[in-house]
Amino acid sequence: MTSPTIKMYDYHVWANGVIMNRIKELPQEIYHKEVQSGFSSISKVMTHIYLVDSGWFDIISGKSMNEAFAYANAVREQLEANNIEEMETLLLNLSERYKVFINLQEDLDREIVVDNPYAGLLETSPSESILHVVTHGSYHRGNVATMLRQLGHTSVMQDYGLYLYSQ
Repeated sequence: MTSPTIKMYDYHVWANGVIMNRIKELPQEIYHKEVQSGFSSISKVMTHIYLVDSGWFDIISGKSMNEAFAYANAVREQLEANNIEEMETLLLNLSERYKVFINLQEDLDREIVVDNPYAGLLETSPSESILHVVTHGSYHRGNVATMLRQLGHTSVMQDYGLYLYSQ
Protein backbone atom coordinates (compact mmCIF):
# COMPACT_ATOMS: atom_id res chain seq x y z
CA MET A 1 0.00 0.00 0.00
CA THR A 2 1.20 3.50 -0.81
CA SER A 3 1.85 5.71 2.21
CA PRO A 4 -0.38 8.78 2.62
CA THR A 5 2.68 11.02 2.19
CA ILE A 6 3.56 9.47 -1.17
CA LYS A 7 -0.08 9.57 -2.31
CA MET A 8 -0.36 13.24 -1.37
CA TYR A 9 2.89 14.07 -3.13
CA ASP A 10 1.64 12.29 -6.27
CA TYR A 11 -1.50 14.45 -6.02
CA HIS A 12 0.68 17.56 -5.83
CA VAL A 13 2.53 16.60 -9.02
CA TRP A 14 -0.77 15.82 -10.76
CA ALA A 15 -2.36 19.12 -9.67
CA ASN A 16 0.65 21.14 -10.84
CA GLY A 17 0.31 19.44 -14.22
CA VAL A 18 -3.43 20.15 -14.41
CA ILE A 19 -3.02 23.89 -13.77
CA MET A 20 -0.02 24.18 -16.09
CA ASN A 21 -1.89 22.39 -18.87
CA ARG A 22 -4.72 24.90 -18.47
CA ILE A 23 -2.30 27.83 -18.66
CA LYS A 24 -0.74 26.38 -21.82
CA GLU A 25 -4.19 26.37 -23.47
CA LEU A 26 -4.44 30.14 -23.06
CA PRO A 27 -2.67 32.96 -24.91
CA GLN A 28 1.04 32.86 -24.10
CA GLU A 29 1.11 36.36 -22.58
CA ILE A 30 -1.27 35.29 -19.77
CA TYR A 31 1.63 33.64 -17.91
CA HIS A 32 3.47 36.96 -17.39
CA LYS A 33 0.52 39.38 -17.46
CA GLU A 34 0.32 41.73 -14.47
CA VAL A 35 -2.60 41.14 -12.11
CA GLN A 36 -3.76 42.91 -8.95
CA SER A 37 -3.35 40.01 -6.55
CA GLY A 38 -1.09 38.65 -3.84
CA PHE A 39 1.44 37.96 -6.60
CA SER A 40 1.70 40.25 -9.60
CA SER A 41 1.73 37.45 -12.22
CA ILE A 42 1.06 33.76 -12.63
CA SER A 43 4.74 33.25 -13.46
CA LYS A 44 5.65 34.65 -10.04
CA VAL A 45 3.23 32.26 -8.30
CA MET A 46 4.55 29.24 -10.19
CA THR A 47 8.13 30.31 -9.44
CA HIS A 48 7.22 30.60 -5.76
CA ILE A 49 5.74 27.09 -5.76
CA TYR A 50 8.86 25.74 -7.45
CA LEU A 51 11.27 27.52 -5.09
CA VAL A 52 9.44 26.35 -1.97
CA ASP A 53 9.31 22.78 -3.33
CA SER A 54 13.00 23.00 -4.16
CA GLY A 55 13.90 24.55 -0.82
CA TRP A 56 12.14 21.85 1.18
CA PHE A 57 13.72 19.17 -0.98
CA ASP A 58 17.13 20.61 -0.12
CA ILE A 59 16.23 20.77 3.57
CA ILE A 60 15.02 17.17 3.82
CA SER A 61 18.14 16.18 1.88
CA GLY A 62 20.35 17.72 4.56
CA LYS A 63 20.95 21.33 3.56
CA SER A 64 20.20 24.24 5.86
CA MET A 65 17.28 26.58 5.37
CA ASN A 66 19.81 29.39 4.85
CA GLU A 67 21.29 27.46 1.91
CA ALA A 68 17.80 26.92 0.49
CA PHE A 69 17.00 30.64 0.84
CA ALA A 70 20.29 31.60 -0.82
CA TYR A 71 19.50 29.45 -3.85
CA ALA A 72 15.97 30.87 -4.10
CA ASN A 73 17.22 34.44 -3.91
CA ALA A 74 19.89 33.79 -6.54
CA VAL A 75 17.52 32.32 -9.17
CA ARG A 76 14.09 33.88 -8.49
CA GLU A 77 14.18 36.59 -11.18
CA GLN A 78 15.58 34.23 -13.80
CA LEU A 79 12.86 31.67 -13.08
CA GLU A 80 10.11 34.29 -13.15
CA ALA A 81 11.22 35.17 -16.69
CA ASN A 82 10.87 31.56 -17.88
CA ASN A 83 7.89 30.50 -19.96
CA ILE A 84 5.34 27.94 -18.75
CA GLU A 85 7.01 25.05 -20.61
CA GLU A 86 10.34 25.79 -18.91
CA MET A 87 8.63 25.92 -15.51
CA GLU A 88 6.83 22.68 -16.26
CA THR A 89 10.16 21.01 -17.02
CA LEU A 90 11.70 22.32 -13.80
CA LEU A 91 8.78 21.08 -11.70
CA LEU A 92 8.77 17.66 -13.39
CA ASN A 93 12.53 17.26 -12.90
CA LEU A 94 12.18 18.24 -9.25
CA SER A 95 9.30 15.79 -8.78
CA GLU A 96 11.55 13.01 -10.11
CA ARG A 97 14.18 13.96 -7.54
CA TYR A 98 11.51 13.84 -4.81
CA LYS A 99 10.36 10.40 -5.95
CA VAL A 100 13.91 9.04 -5.88
CA PHE A 101 14.43 10.55 -2.42
CA ILE A 102 11.15 9.08 -1.13
CA ASN A 103 11.90 5.63 -2.54
CA LEU A 104 15.36 5.56 -0.95
CA GLN A 105 14.13 6.49 2.52
CA GLU A 106 13.74 3.80 5.11
CA ASP A 107 11.94 6.17 7.48
CA LEU A 108 10.11 9.25 6.19
CA ASP A 109 9.02 9.94 9.78
CA ARG A 110 12.54 10.25 11.20
CA GLU A 111 13.22 13.48 13.05
CA ILE A 112 15.00 16.34 11.35
CA VAL A 113 15.65 19.75 12.87
CA VAL A 114 15.11 22.80 10.70
CA ASP A 115 16.69 26.08 11.76
CA ASN A 116 14.50 28.78 10.29
CA PRO A 117 16.32 32.13 10.59
CA TYR A 118 12.96 33.88 11.16
CA ALA A 119 11.08 31.38 13.33
CA GLY A 120 13.75 29.35 15.11
CA LEU A 121 14.16 25.60 15.46
CA LEU A 122 11.53 23.15 14.27
CA GLU A 123 11.56 19.43 14.98
CA THR A 124 9.79 17.83 12.04
CA SER A 125 10.22 14.96 9.60
CA PRO A 126 10.64 14.51 5.85
CA SER A 127 7.04 13.26 5.78
CA GLU A 128 5.66 16.40 7.44
CA SER A 129 7.84 18.58 5.21
CA ILE A 130 6.51 16.87 2.09
CA LEU A 131 2.94 17.36 3.32
CA HIS A 132 3.77 21.03 3.81
CA VAL A 133 4.94 21.19 0.17
CA VAL A 134 1.61 19.67 -0.91
CA THR A 135 -0.60 22.01 1.09
CA HIS A 136 1.52 25.03 0.14
CA GLY A 137 1.18 24.15 -3.55
CA SER A 138 -2.59 23.70 -3.21
CA TYR A 139 -2.94 27.11 -1.61
CA HIS A 140 -1.00 28.83 -4.37
CA ARG A 141 -2.63 26.93 -7.22
CA GLY A 142 -5.80 28.49 -5.79
CA ASN A 143 -4.12 31.88 -6.28
CA VAL A 144 -3.50 30.94 -9.93
CA ALA A 145 -7.15 29.92 -10.38
CA THR A 146 -8.27 33.31 -9.02
CA MET A 147 -5.78 35.16 -11.22
CA LEU A 148 -7.04 33.32 -14.31
CA ARG A 149 -10.58 34.44 -13.49
CA GLN A 150 -9.37 38.02 -13.02
CA LEU A 151 -7.83 37.80 -16.49
CA GLY A 152 -11.15 36.65 -17.96
CA HIS A 153 -10.43 32.92 -18.22
CA THR A 154 -11.75 29.88 -16.45
CA SER A 155 -9.52 27.68 -14.35
CA VAL A 156 -9.72 23.92 -13.90
CA MET A 157 -10.63 21.66 -11.02
CA GLN A 158 -7.54 20.36 -9.31
CA ASP A 159 -8.75 19.17 -5.94
CA TYR A 160 -7.73 15.95 -4.23
CA GLY A 161 -11.11 14.28 -4.77
CA LEU A 162 -10.85 14.72 -8.53
CA TYR A 163 -7.30 13.33 -8.39
CA LEU A 164 -8.62 10.22 -6.62
CA TYR A 165 -11.28 9.74 -9.31
CA SER A 166 -8.66 10.20 -12.05
CA GLN A 167 -6.62 7.32 -10.63
